[in-house]
Amino acid sequence: MRKLDFGETNLGAVIGAVFGAVGGLVAVAIPLTIIREDLRLLASARPYALVGFLVSAPVGWLLGGQISQRFGGRLGERSADILGGILGGLLPVGGFILWGWYLIQP
Repeated sequence: MRKLDFGETNLGAVIGAVFGAVGGLVAVAIPLTIIREDLRLLASARPYALVGFLVSAPVGWLLGGQISQRFGGRLGERSADILGGILGGLLPVGGFILWGWYLIQP
């Protein structure tokens, strides 16, 4: 696995961006949906969903690319990219889920 520059394209970066973008769209509304037990509430937080999408996609791209390089020595290149991309995309999504819990707490 060759050493990539910061933000350079690899499979881990693409997977991180996809996980971050899709997860960021629904991450803020997930706590509200769970507490009120109504799946229709996922569409109620549209401004927050847009912010989650716009932030989580590039952060997932950067983290996915960097984390996958760290796993490259221990795992094969493809496995490292997949695992790094998933972790890189889930980190910003987890942050938005925590933010969603904070928003709905009294």
